[in-house]
Amino acid sequence: MGTGAWQLQPNADTRQKQLTAWCSLVLSYCRYNKLYTLNVMEIQESPVFSNKKIQRKLSMESVQVVLEELKKKGNLEWLDKNKTSFLIMWRRPEEWGKLLYQWVTKNGLTNSVFTLYELSNGDDTEKEEFHGLEEAMLLRALQALQMEHKAEIFTLNDSKGVKFF
Repeated sequence: MGTGAWQLQPNADTRQKQLTAWCSLVLSYCRYNKLYTLNVMEIQESPVFSNKKIQRKLSMESVQVVLEELKKKGNLEWLDKNKTSFLIMWRRPEEWGKLLYQWVTKNGLTNSVFTLYELSNGDDTEKEEFHGLEEAMLLRALQALQMEHKAEIFTLNDSKGVKFF
């Protein structure tokens, strides 16, 4: 990559293409590494925005611009007011919900109750894409299913569970 790749371009068209490429790169990197919750410093130091070999990295200001673009596209949610940590959604909650529900129906588990831990870390889900899904994202996926009347989230003794319909 030339020097221009390590700074946002002033030309609006070029800049938009560049932002689209950065967003795609961030989402691919997070998907490959199964990352969900990150902070801005971590992502700036990641191979996405930093190349230690040539000692180049995207400025914090430019990283923020890319992250805001991801937010606009619905792939990022800030977790704090200072915008230091975020939830990255390389797959949207509705998509995770669809995968969960396909697993439930494929295995004849409608009308079954699960803890969130069982869904994301249980032996039965080990081969599923949603295995290892962070609780924050799992909850959003289940809330999407709840909106479709396919699931109901409940709390019991300080832990959350879900019943599928």
